[in-house]
Amino acid sequence: MSVPRLILILGDQLSPDLSALDSADKSRDVIVMAEVRAEGTYVPHHAKKIALILAAMRHFADDLRRDGWTVAYTALDDPHNTHSIGGELLRRAEEHGAESVIAAAPGEWRLRQMLDDLPLPVRQHPDTRFICSEADFSGWAEGRKTLRMEYFYREMRRKTGILMDGDHPEGGKWNYDHDNRKPARADLFMPQPLHHQHDEVVTQVLALVAREYPKTFGTLHPFWFATTRAGAEAARDWFMAEALPRFGDYQDAMLEGEKFLYHSILSPYLNIGLLDPLDLCQRAEAEYRAGRAPLNAVEGYIRQILGWREFVRGVYFHEGPDYAARNALNANRDLPWFYWSGETDMACMKSAICQTIEEAYAHHIQRLMVTGNFALLAGLDPQQVHEWYLAVYADAFEWVEAPNTVGMILFADGGIVGSKPYAASGAYIKRMSDHCKGCTYSVSRKSGEGCCPFNPLYWDFLLRHRDRFERNPRMAQMYRTWDRMDEGKRDESRASAADLLARLDAAQRI
Repeated sequence: MSVPRLILILGDQLSPDLSALDSADKSRDVIVMAEVRAEGTYVPHHAKKIALILAAMRHFADDLRRDGWTVAYTALDDPHNTHSIGGELLRRAEEHGAESVIAAAPGEWRLRQMLDDLPLPVRQHPDTRFICSEADFSGWAEGRKTLRMEYFYREMRRKTGILMDGDHPEGGKWNYDHDNRKPARADLFMPQPLHHQHDEVVTQVLALVAREYPKTFGTLHPFWFATTRAGAEAARDWFMAEALPRFGDYQDAMLEGEKFLYHSILSPYLNIGLLDPLDLCQRAEAEYRAGRAPLNAVEGYIRQILGWREFVRGVYFHEGPDYAARNALNANRDLPWFYWSGETDMACMKSAICQTIEEAYAHHIQRLMVTGNFALLAGLDPQQVHEWYLAVYADAFEWVEAPNTVGMILFADGGIVGSKPYAASGAYIKRMSDHCKGCTYSVSRKSGEGCCPFNPLYWDFLLRHRDRFERNPRMAQMYRTWDRMDEGKRDESRASAADLLARLDAAQRI
């Protein structure tokens, strides 16, 4: 009889077409899946994120068994659990007499290195669930001085034929972002994402997470994520029918009390493998072709997946294992305590953080232009910010989170992901939200007591990094604006920024 091999499946690899299964043999090989404490605690992951992954893993293991696979599954509270992926592979190898491991390459350098260091032969297959392979991205990136998503996105459109009219983009333009910046108004009929009912598996996992992770970040209940492929597909179908038609117009908007607006809330399912990225793009295109969703909405949604998601994964692996640790702007201020508690008088920050605590979700503008913008302007340590984003969002895995945080949000990669930092004053938040109306701070005050903290911190950031950014053609105008400003106003702005940063350093309420 042939010696069995172990087939490793991780918690974000819950796809029946996983490359690790392609060369596996149901009659002899053993699938290894394990709920281990090390993966739940290397950052303080949100309770809902842990529950989503564990429940989805259990459901997927059941699907594999029904399909005829032998699955060696280790529950978190199994007394024999070694509580590390490597430890479970070695334990199962001894148990089943296996001498080698097959895996789809993990989405973190940390786990790839762990498999390389395992005292068993491990074959890591490329993860084929992405539209652009790592090799293809490196081929595209080779020789380029800068890596810009827009040019990559156009190449992906040509490659896939999605939203193309022959050799030209559908509608004559590649990008309809200009049409997708409308502020939203409260609407009693705004759609709410599907809330999925608990089954016995979810009920057991919620009790397990409450018991085993009593002090981790975020609230566990109510829990409404889908944890099966069928549930994720139902959420997909709901979005395409109910929210996609207005997604484009309001994708950058923020409203008090409206956590989801017209966003899909599909990224957690997509990033753990319950949905397929190309399928989502094709279904969105079909809605446009059928006249049920406008081009600006469909193009904007497809760009997030076919463009941005594929691009940041390519950057993460192309740049190498040190990417997440970069700090080009030498930012070193500690992450303020209110990122974990939501206890701040800034209405926009409080809304984004409290929503994150409750839902393990905030949309991309809340992450980029609120919590991220504050981290950039205040000079927060990129590694601490990176670990916060990785911990608190249900869709956060390092391959997607690190380039968004280290690159796009903090410019800590020195401009690999973006040509300029996404720095903004309070005026942007006022334009795109209704947060400022009820805020303790005045967005119209540029400095002095009661001013919106984003206003003086914005100028302070520009001044701290003038040597780097003054000659950037997209930022030069702001330096000219500062230079024309009345000297008294400049002094007051500097003083206000210094006071705010001193209060941050003293852990005072902001």
